[in-house]
Amino acid sequence: MDSKLTTIAFDADDTLWHNERFFQLTQAHFAQLLADHAERDHLMERLLAAEKRNIQHYGYGIKGFVLSMIETAIEVTEDRVPASVIRQLIDAGQEMLAHPIELLPYAREAVEGVAETHRVILITKGDLIDQERKLAQSGLGDLFDGVEIVSEKTAETYRTIFEQHGEGPLSAMMVGNSMRSDVVAPINAGCWGVHVPHGLVWEIEHAETPSHHPRFRELSDLGGLSDLVRALG
Repeated sequence: MDSKLTTIAFDADDTLWHNERFFQLTQAHFAQLLADHAERDHLMERLLAAEKRNIQHYGYGIKGFVLSMIETAIEVTEDRVPASVIRQLIDAGQEMLAHPIELLPYAREAVEGVAETHRVILITKGDLIDQERKLAQSGLGDLFDGVEIVSEKTAETYRTIFEQHGEGPLSAMMVGNSMRSDVVAPINAGCWGVHVPHGLVWEIEHAETPSHHPRFRELSDLGGLSDLVRALG
């Protein structure tokens, strides 16, 4: 527990830039399109169930989300969903894939600040092409010493990454908005886990807060990260 902190890793979506709000806007449009076939709450339950099933097939990201919406639309209409609705769902997904990146407050300052003294890594999950696009558009790419786009964030994933990009998990910190993926999993690997709440969280990413764990920290925003890193040495 006394290992010197040498490596800081950041999540991407909803930690450095906005992401979940575009999914929720598209879900609202989806609910409107299927309003004659299912109540909104029931439709959202069916969609979430489809997303959970399909992660193993499509992974995380917009493409899997669109396929899950189409699958749900087919199910709730008993195979009678109009082709025009399918077209609108595909169009909505393409709009999401083309949406400009909007950095969250203090994102650049936080990465630049810790990059002066520590090795800085980006660890994100999702579609490879889309995540590469977002990183390129963010203007933050040159600040990272390494970028890892993974299929899932588990304790073993973090152990492997921090052995490759540093002195191991005991010397590493993960910063992100997802309690499950960005805090609990890295803490289980031996890292520091820093939670930066975003407000909009996909239900799949919820987890119990490890409030009493000695390696858990929480910040209201990324503006306090540099001070936290200095305090931890």
